[in-house]
Amino acid sequence: MPDTAPKTVSRDLRIDLFRGLALIMIFVDHIPGNLYENFTSRNLGFSDAAEGFVFMSGLAAALAYGPGLARGLNWEGISRLWGRAWLLYLVHILTAVWAIAIVATAVHYWDAYELLTKNAFKTLQSDPFGFLIGIATLGHQLGYVNILPMYMALLIMAPALIRIGQRSPVALLATALGLWALTGLMRLNLPNYPMEGGWFFNPLAWQLVFSFGILTGLALRERRRFVPVRGWITALAAGWLILSFIWIHSDWMMKTFGHGTWQLRQWGVPFFIAGFDKTFVSAPRLLHLLALAYLLSLPGLVPAVARLRALEPIRMLGRHSLPVFALGTVLAMAGQAIKEVHPGGLIQDSALIAFGLAAQFLLAWLRDRFGPKALNKARRVKSDPMPVTVFGPPAPLLASNNPRPAQRSARPAAR
Repeated sequence: MPDTAPKTVSRDLRIDLFRGLALIMIFVDHIPGNLYENFTSRNLGFSDAAEGFVFMSGLAAALAYGPGLARGLNWEGISRLWGRAWLLYLVHILTAVWAIAIVATAVHYWDAYELLTKNAFKTLQSDPFGFLIGIATLGHQLGYVNILPMYMALLIMAPALIRIGQRSPVALLATALGLWALTGLMRLNLPNYPMEGGWFFNPLAWQLVFSFGILTGLALRERRRFVPVRGWITALAAGWLILSFIWIHSDWMMKTFGHGTWQLRQWGVPFFIAGFDKTFVSAPRLLHLLALAYLLSLPGLVPAVARLRALEPIRMLGRHSLPVFALGTVLAMAGQAIKEVHPGGLIQDSALIAFGLAAQFLLAWLRDRFGPKALNKARRVKSDPMPVTVFGPPAPLLASNNPRPAQRSARPAAR
């Protein structure tokens, strides 16, 4: 007699762990001038937590929404992604309003007028109506409050990207690389308003990072790796990470290699190949991210560490990334205002970081215990004691070496 009971599968805990770590590092980096920013991932090489977060967002999108698009583009699958994009818009507006309120409070009560010269706040004084129009239409994005619009644009593109990847991973890779190259060569970007220029996080370029995440997630669904384990790939990835680390910490290499990349640009090599531009995701930044993702995906030590009980608080942050990110953004802006009014030192920086992280951990804990998903899960368990598959397949970040076809499971919840 066949076993018809639902299969219980585990979640790859590295996804939540790395996403939680990215949230912590983004929060720390968003309070410039504090001691602890010297220990975040941007000090390891050319990329930083933003690239990692977008990569994992693409991976999560493939896991969560891929099954709904497996039989082709359909309104049900598309509407779920676009509905998520609409939620991101609302969260972005909320964080932008709070950022404006925090700066206004610091200026009004403590004469911190210097804040109006930073983070694209100048336009608030010179063109207040244009500033407000730009905030609502995403044409004007404040510094440190400009990641969610890019992510929203990527989710609008996601149905097509995921479907192309399902039909042919090679086609998605070619499409993403082609759009990235065309964007860099023609300097394509979404327009700002009322200021000139384009978005700091250019979605036409960042879709390449997102697409690598999608390809990884689609492979993970099938219990395979997008990039196989090979000794020579591991050596190249490790070598690039070591070189990048030495490069950014060596004055001699910064000067010598920096001149070398400048010379390449003089010879006609595109800036997004021989440069370190973040808006257009330059090749060195991209390669650093991919090398890091590859090494962290290898079986062995990292999966074992990711399962440690002591790291559950960080994994908990990753499970509730959007509300935690929004709170962290607001608290980081408050931290910037406090440091402007009172620069302080190590004790104040420690207090700001500790309080901000504690508030984010508390929010994640409350969401974990009393959020909608927790309540829905409790209702399901109460009504049906049978085990329910609520997570994705038990595969590593870049998928497992298990050649067996994936078992059917419910779609993992989007976060």
